[in-house]
Amino acid sequence: MSRKELPEINAGSIADIAFLLLIFFLVTTTMNVDSGIIRKIPEKQKISSNILIKEKNILEVNINLKNELFVDGEIIPISELKQTTINFIDNGAGLDKNKLPCDWCSGQQNPSSSDHPSKAFISIKADRNTNYKTYISVLDEINAAYTVLRNQLSVKLYNQNYVSLLEEFKKTNNYDQKIQEKIKRVQEKYPLLLSDAEINN
Repeated sequence: MSRKELPEINAGSIADIAFLLLIFFLVTTTMNVDSGIIRKIPEKQKISSNILIKEKNILEVNINLKNELFVDGEIIPISELKQTTINFIDNGAGLDKNKLPCDWCSGQQNPSSSDHPSKAFISIKADRNTNYKTYISVLDEINAAYTVLRNQLSVKLYNQNYVSLLEEFKKTNNYDQKIQEKIKRVQEKYPLLLSDAEINN
């Protein structure tokens, strides 16, 4: 009885198919990229080492290991931090470095609080065991305080709030010099003066 030979399977194209499948999955697969905190690092400025800052011009925000906020020696909830920051920055009780008053400030002019927005420093100190979420929430509240003040000033000066100026500037691919000058002027009147450090136990 004659033995039938089985037909050979052409395996030459299997490698090509596997390669095409690999390329297909590489092209169609999406990767989850973890994004960090979007925060601009300020340019390094020449600062002399003998600058003295009055204690009343520093708002101390301390976060302890229990995630409690101590602001100027008092425990406050995080929900009050934004208004406390606004009151401190916008106090307007004194003069700037050019001996000029803050004629755009609408604060209470408390003599024991900051002199001028250009002198109002905010110091954040966090314990090593502070919850990361609490720290970010504190930063958000402080940034929100600056945004509120900048929005108010921008509406007074240009009948347009600061956030919409930024959005408009982005739409022009950061080329419109008129909008840039408006943004710069608002930022100069309410400069972000923020420092953060770890609490030494």
